[in-house]
Amino acid sequence: METGVIDLASLDGAFDLQSTLESGQSYLWDRPDGRMYERDAAHGGDAWYQTVVPPLDGVSDESAVVRVRQTDGALEWESNLDAVPLLTHLLRLDDDLEAILSAMPDEPLVRRAYEAYPGMRLVRDPPFGCLVSFICSAQMRVSRIFGMQSRLRETYGERVEFDGETYFAYPTPERLAEATEAELRDLSLGYRAPYVRRTAEMVATGEATPDEARGRDYEDARDFLTTFVGVGDKVADCVLLFSLDYLEAVPLDTWIRSAIEEHYPDCDRGNYADTSRAIRERLGGRYAGYTQTYVFHYLRSGGE
Repeated sequence: METGVIDLASLDGAFDLQSTLESGQSYLWDRPDGRMYERDAAHGGDAWYQTVVPPLDGVSDESAVVRVRQTDGALEWESNLDAVPLLTHLLRLDDDLEAILSAMPDEPLVRRAYEAYPGMRLVRDPPFGCLVSFICSAQMRVSRIFGMQSRLRETYGERVEFDGETYFAYPTPERLAEATEAELRDLSLGYRAPYVRRTAEMVATGEATPDEARGRDYEDARDFLTTFVGVGDKVADCVLLFSLDYLEAVPLDTWIRSAIEEHYPDCDRGNYADTSRAIRERLGGRYAGYTQTYVFHYLRSGGE
């Protein structure tokens, strides 16, 4: 086992692990204490978090178990390999958060959201797990989305032994494509079961992969992702934002639509595409997705 520490003072801007991982961006991490997504206003904790990371192009050629916690101005980590490149990638430790926040609009709602959750960053999840997670997200609370992903891991994921413990990797597209709709429904996926199975089949056979969205203009990338079964504009925006580095993406979910209605009514243009363009410009353009994430976590946790 390898261990290490990342000095948070070395980053450009603050960092908060709990709000980054428990703000509805990612469902691919877990807490060994069983308290993941137990509290809405997540921020400032020192719990351990863990995940199994698949090989990532340009980051690591092998799978890894990663455990991490934040304490006393540092990130402590344990892994089967050097986890610094993985954590830098997955938690966006390479973002210049100070510059990003300085580009946020000087709006009262945005200021309140930032002040409530200083140091929250976006995640950069593996694309397939992110895609399936948000296909499962429709009309679901974050705790239920997380529960679905946990059941998928434990039922179809590869068992990984590390430091005397058993972990479950996120299922591969090939393994999920082999599952029947009935089996997926038994895991409480409901009407999402055929969407997950068909999308997994598309990726497994090479018909389409979420990585193919990379490098396209933003709206073209969003349109491409909607070719996956069960993926509309909102889910596509989530994948672009939380996995594929499109920091301008603003998923128009219930909370952001509520924010538009109450705080930015002039941005409501009557359809997703035009409303998306208007709210992206209002929330900071190239970093609008960062602003959106702060506002989402703030409103979902009871802020006004």
